[in-house]
Amino acid sequence: MAAPPPMSIAPPVDLVLGASACCLACVFTNPLEVVKTRLQLQGELRAPGSYPRHYRGVLQAALAVGRADGLRGLQKGLPAGLLYQGLMNGVRFFLYSHAEDAGLTERPGGTVAAGALAGALGAFVASPAYLVKTQLQSQASAAIAVGHQHNHQSVSGAFETIYRKEGLLGLWRGVNGAVPRVMVGSAAQLATFASAKEWVKKQKWFQDDSWLVALAGGMISSVAVAIAMTPFDVVSTRLYNQPVDEMGRGQLYRGFLDCFLKISKKEGVLALYKGITAAYIRLGPHTILSLLFWDELRKLAHYYQHHGT
Repeated sequence: MAAPPPMSIAPPVDLVLGASACCLACVFTNPLEVVKTRLQLQGELRAPGSYPRHYRGVLQAALAVGRADGLRGLQKGLPAGLLYQGLMNGVRFFLYSHAEDAGLTERPGGTVAAGALAGALGAFVASPAYLVKTQLQSQASAAIAVGHQHNHQSVSGAFETIYRKEGLLGLWRGVNGAVPRVMVGSAAQLATFASAKEWVKKQKWFQDDSWLVALAGGMISSVAVAIAMTPFDVVSTRLYNQPVDEMGRGQLYRGFLDCFLKISKKEGVLALYKGITAAYIRLGPHTILSLLFWDELRKLAHYYQHHGT
C-alpha cells in the first residue's frame, strides 16, 4: 500500500496508475508473500508441538520452497496476486483520489479516515481474488505442505471450484478478516508515511528530492504497518484457507473472532505474529516500489495532461 503523492490526477486515471504500480511491485514481492502465507498457516491443524515444523524462518522457508517446488514455487499465486493488487488498489486509489479532490483529506483525521474507508471498499471488491491467491500460495508438495491443501490447478479453476461448491457468497468467505486487515494497514500507512518522510528529511541523510527519502520513510512506515496488520493478516490467511463443509461453513473457524481466540488459546498470542519478518520484508519493498512506480506514472500522466496529449 502506498500514500498518494501530492499531485492532482483525475480519479479514473489514478485507478489505472495505482493498479499498475502495485501490480509491478507485486511481481517482485510475491515470493515473500508465498513465504509469509506458509509461515502463517503452520501449526493450525494440530496441537502445538505435534505439527511438523517445515519452516523455521524466512530464509529457511524460501530455501525449502525452492528445493521442493523449484523457483516457480516461489511465484505461486502470482496471477491471482496481480488480480488482487489491481482490483484492491485500483478501487483504493480511485476513492482516495475522489476524497482528495473533495478536500476531505485536508480536514483533521481526514487522511486516516479516507485511507481506511478506501482500503475497506477495495478489500471487499478484491476479496475473491485474495481468497484464490491464498489457497494457491498455500499449495505445496507433500514434504513441506502446511495448512489445508485445496489442489487447484489454475486461477480460473479455483474460482470455478469455489463457486460450484460454495456459491457466489463462497467467493467472499473470509472477507470479515480481510476488510479490517486492509483498513488498519491503510490507515496506519497513510498516517505514518508522511511524518516518517519529514523525519528522514530533518536528519539530512539524503537530498530532499532524492528517491532515497521515500525509500527510508517507507521502510520506517512499514514497521508500523507490519505491527498493526500482522494479527489481522494471520487471521485472514487462516479464514481464507480453511476447508469448508457441504454448506460452505468453515470447518476450523466460525469467523474472525473465533479464529482470533482459537489461535491465541491453542498456539499462544505470539502466534498472531507468525510471518511478521516476512511481512515486514515484503511490506517495505512493496510500499517503496508502489510509491516509486506510481509517482513516476503520475508524473508522466500529469505531463501529458498539461501538454494536451
